[in-house]
Amino acid sequence: MTRTANEATQPVDRPLAGITPGIPASDGAGVRLTRIIGSPQLDMVDPLLLLDCFESDNPDDYIAGFPPHPHRGFETVTYLLAGRMRHKDNAGHEGVIEPGGVQWMTAGRGIVHSEMPEQDAGLLRGFQLWINLPATEKMTAPEYQEFDGATIPEERQDDGAVVRVVAGTTDAGTTGPAKRPSTEPIYFDVALPAGATFSQRVPSSHACVVFSIEGELTIGEEPTPLPTRHLGVLDAGERVTLGTTGRPARCLLIAAKRLGEPVARHGPFVMNTQAEIVQAFDDYRANRF
Repeated sequence: MTRTANEATQPVDRPLAGITPGIPASDGAGVRLTRIIGSPQLDMVDPLLLLDCFESDNPDDYIAGFPPHPHRGFETVTYLLAGRMRHKDNAGHEGVIEPGGVQWMTAGRGIVHSEMPEQDAGLLRGFQLWINLPATEKMTAPEYQEFDGATIPEERQDDGAVVRVVAGTTDAGTTGPAKRPSTEPIYFDVALPAGATFSQRVPSSHACVVFSIEGELTIGEEPTPLPTRHLGVLDAGERVTLGTTGRPARCLLIAAKRLGEPVARHGPFVMNTQAEIVQAFDDYRANRF
């Protein structure tokens, strides 16, 4: 069917291309989590390399934390919903992520850091996302972008929807504080009351995923359900439309510009070739991070 001139100017809505619940996993010194991206079910969604969800009020599940470990060649984004996490690196940088806060770390050429719970009881809940860096930025100097919960802008719609904007700009003009020009990331925490909707343009150059934190979402102009605690990978298009199925829902909307580059990865290192991975291990063993 041929689109009319008016239809041709309208952004194409992105439908769901696939759904995954992730898999139970353990990382660090035994922290229990759900691996949503970066598993045998879903290896990566270029440039999104990994997405972990951790949530427990049992300290045995998280108290051992993530002792010192290296990274090279990508970024980590830690978003905390509940609890407190202390981070520290081998360059002397240290801080605490509080509820609602974000740490956006660019590992670049190499950093050794730890992430340890700043609590021994209560709920610890949050996400860690890994975003690849282009080849031209993999050996840049490490850097941080850190934001406490009060500095993350919130957009409130007339229908009661609330959007916390970590990165990117909403269609209404609310802009998040985190910046990364090479991948132009979008990172929204979207809370929808029953009956509310949220629509957002996402460039066709970007990969896009939605993770349902609470409640059941619908995605697309012809609504397709996304169950609670599931990740939806969205197909091609220029717009994302989110709705509910009759009760409140909350989700992460994450998108980033595809790099289209070779990916060589091993544990905490993500480069473009296997030779670069070998070099990363050599540099780490020789204390060149």
